[in-house]
Amino acid sequence: MAKGHRSLGRSGLQVSPIGLGCMGLSEFYGPRKEANDAKKLIDTAIDLGVTHFDTAEMYGMGHNESLVGPALAGHDGVVLATKFGPLRDPETGAFTGVDGSEQNARRAIEGSLRRLGRESVDLYYLHRVDQSRPIEETVGAMAKLVQEGKVRAIGLSEASAATLRRAHAVHPIAALQTEYSIFTRDIEDEILPACRELGVTLVAYSPLGRGFLTGRFDKMNRPSGKGDFRQGQSQPRFDAENFERNLELVETVKDVAARHGVTPAQVALAWVLDRGEDVVTIPGTTRIANLEANLGALDVELTDGDRDALDSLSEKVRGQRYGEHGMAGVNV
Repeated sequence: MAKGHRSLGRSGLQVSPIGLGCMGLSEFYGPRKEANDAKKLIDTAIDLGVTHFDTAEMYGMGHNESLVGPALAGHDGVVLATKFGPLRDPETGAFTGVDGSEQNARRAIEGSLRRLGRESVDLYYLHRVDQSRPIEETVGAMAKLVQEGKVRAIGLSEASAATLRRAHAVHPIAALQTEYSIFTRDIEDEILPACRELGVTLVAYSPLGRGFLTGRFDKMNRPSGKGDFRQGQSQPRFDAENFERNLELVETVKDVAARHGVTPAQVALAWVLDRGEDVVTIPGTTRIANLEANLGALDVELTDGDRDALDSLSEKVRGQRYGEHGMAGVNV
């Protein structure tokens, strides 16, 4: 079902246009999932043609990698990405900083490989830029991991155009992962052009606006439940007044979906993939039904009128995509 494949930069790696972001299996969107449930989801994704799976050391502080690695065992032809950099207190889970040092890169990759049950990782990201040290230092350390056969390709997450260029001068960057959706288009001015200049693939996370663009919410139905981070101050778009104003914008997405006889989520994913062959996306879900529906976006063809209507929404969105602390770590 996952039509065609797209390249990850010039790494030689090929992935399905729609992958699977695995973070929600461990935290941020509710209770962590059991290993059997994760395996069922991942097995189904592979059966449907998904070949790109994204995890990170920080997701569940290792729990996510421990779910995803064993679930992918025995499956050939998949591309597995993980990330390092952010540090968390092992007792509280609180974020304590970002460490892009060679020492931390080596500690992190060894732990990731152990939890994933692999000898190498296909794509290894710096999850957030360590602003205390030159990006050249971190990418140089990551390049050593490539030379040692522990990593096949290098990526960055939430890096600015300038940082991306400096990093790419040290070692080819295969992918830049950042938030990109109908609601979030700040990368289009400088970052996306830099990716194209350098031959770096954009991996779009949160393409569904953390659920907003699925059309599932309304004034009486907001994110709820223990462990759902959209209820806190870290997600201003879900604050009371912002939430209702942003809901109004989703009506345009619903209208486009109705004209095509598809779901708003499928329109949102089709919009991201429509931005270019050098863009792939990794929507996250823990439900097989949502996974199947998401892949239906590959059959949606937007018209010029659809694009005009959808392109007008981002400038009207209320609230930043993260709170003040989170925004300090993106596009740097």
